[in-house]
Amino acid sequence: MTWTLRMATTSYTVAVEPGGRWAELVAWGPHGVETGPSPLRNLGDIHFITEADAAPVEYAPRGERPFTGADLELDGDSWCTFEGADESDGVLRLAFVDEVAGLRTVLCYRPETAVDVLSRWVEVTNLRDESVRLARIGSAGVCLPVREPRLSFLHGEWAREFQLDHVSLPAGGFRIGSSYGVPGHNYAPWLSVDDTWGVSLAWSGSWEITAEVEPSGLTRVRAGMLGPVVVGPGETFTTPELALAYSTDGLARVWHAYDRLRSRPARKPVLYNSWEATGFEVDLPKQRELARIAADLGVELFVVDDGWFVGRHDDTGGLGDWYPESPDFGAFVEDVRGMGLEFGLWVEPECVSPKSQLYAEHPYWVYRTEGREPTLIRNQMLLNLGLPEVHEFVVSTLDRLLTDYRISYLKWDMNRPATERPLDQDDAHVRNYWRVLDHLREKHPHVLVEGCAGGGGRTDLATTGKVDVVWPSDNTAPLDRLKIQHGFLHMHAPHLMSSWVTDAPGFFDARPRSLKFRFVLAMAGVLGIGADVRHWSAEERFEAASLIARYKDVRDVVHGGEAHLLNDAIQYSAEDRIVVLAWNTGSLTGVPMVPGQSSRVRLRGLTAQSYVDESGQVYSAAHLTHVGLPFDWSQSNDADVVVLRSE
Repeated sequence: MTWTLRMATTSYTVAVEPGGRWAELVAWGPHGVETGPSPLRNLGDIHFITEADAAPVEYAPRGERPFTGADLELDGDSWCTFEGADESDGVLRLAFVDEVAGLRTVLCYRPETAVDVLSRWVEVTNLRDESVRLARIGSAGVCLPVREPRLSFLHGEWAREFQLDHVSLPAGGFRIGSSYGVPGHNYAPWLSVDDTWGVSLAWSGSWEITAEVEPSGLTRVRAGMLGPVVVGPGETFTTPELALAYSTDGLARVWHAYDRLRSRPARKPVLYNSWEATGFEVDLPKQRELARIAADLGVELFVVDDGWFVGRHDDTGGLGDWYPESPDFGAFVEDVRGMGLEFGLWVEPECVSPKSQLYAEHPYWVYRTEGREPTLIRNQMLLNLGLPEVHEFVVSTLDRLLTDYRISYLKWDMNRPATERPLDQDDAHVRNYWRVLDHLREKHPHVLVEGCAGGGGRTDLATTGKVDVVWPSDNTAPLDRLKIQHGFLHMHAPHLMSSWVTDAPGFFDARPRSLKFRFVLAMAGVLGIGADVRHWSAEERFEAASLIARYKDVRDVVHGGEAHLLNDAIQYSAEDRIVVLAWNTGSLTGVPMVPGQSSRVRLRGLTAQSYVDESGQVYSAAHLTHVGLPFDWSQSNDADVVVLRSE
């Protein structure tokens, strides 16, 4: 029995092996690739391993695949038998049953017909009269016909997230993951193989992705949440979805198209956030002054960050007591809106301060070990959002704020990982986090939500499908941020990437850059400003206003166009225009003091015969593709925006 799932331009063919013991991959690639002998099928004899260990198995328990890696592990081994298939609601379900172990495992496949992404997950039902503990419960495994894969992944740390790196794997295994209770800063739940096959996990908790070159010569990628998971009698547990993408000319654009498919159509306003200007000192007259300047620059949204609520004078108090410090806060919100700005607010709903009233009243709402003091990170504790009463508190708190004040933007932060939270409580916390985000969209559809976790600690596919924008990093320094954004855009689309213009000098590369460089960099996603604009000169404010107006002219192309990630440049292509953002990060040519030529950026995917820029210069597509768009960099001109229209 064989099934072919068709996406926009690709197909994925899966079959049940003749003995009904497992499902296996037949082919994955462009439409029609399934016609012909499978490139994954084992043709040789098997020595010292099982048949499943050598087969391109889609999902297997440890009993069937004991040596090269199983997807499902419980106390005792398990062997499955195919029960049947169901195709309804656009989902293929292949059911396998182990009568002895008392488990029914359903492999689920949902092709996205508008893009080249296949979503996979597993539904495990406990048929026993007692609970079953699953030590590992992966979402999917996929075998690839690659003997020495080149793996691309995103790694880093706080303030240095999304560093794109590569490793060749001639043998053995590779693993990335997080046990922080969130996806974390160290690795992103994303992996690509030979820049052709890619996976991205929709899970906002602890996770793992592994790749292994198997004895059969295949490369097998597995992904899922970290166990253990306890499934009660008669209960069904559904794993997080794993998205699989295929492309021969740019996986990033496949992921971008998938993000746009899952995002609600909402305009992303140019924002000003007051954090880097004022820190915890949220003095309302100073905030009004910042808002007036921001409005004059052309900003559309003013966001008050941490420090607006009672007891929040530093990072040791206040979290959990979500009431404004000033009795004039409501009037202040209306003043800001009267300037023509929308109003936004920072919150950290999952955390609590030891000195807060909330903690005094509900000390057992936090994750803790009986008889021990809770672990403090950033002087705060983590609420057990998996508890129904905590979930209700968070929902009612956000409902109150969004009802009492005309707020149109929430920045949801989380500045510490989970410590005392056992992994088997990960699921309840994460799913209630999702429920809160779903509630916000349903009850407050006008409110945009920004996802943040101390920077880029929670940017998984599940979060990005439920928020409107995410914060890639707390590091806003220009050259540091350029690398962060380059990696981020391999995983997610520009319309999800919040990026600020600030005065930050740089943690890792502090070479000075111009104000224009900082603006052009921030234009690559959702433009924001975090600098203390009170200290900008009249000339800087004039330049900033001009660049904000420039961004508004090209925003629809940046957010909705097809992005090509080039060397120190990004090309955004729409039907009517091409927008190129470019930066100079290296040495200059020395022109005009010495002989030399323009620096060039070669464009890709051009569909017209020729193009013209705003000065009237005409370029053939061949010139732009093979010679490149010229830039004359100098000490004062280190970034630029070029708009091309087809002739």
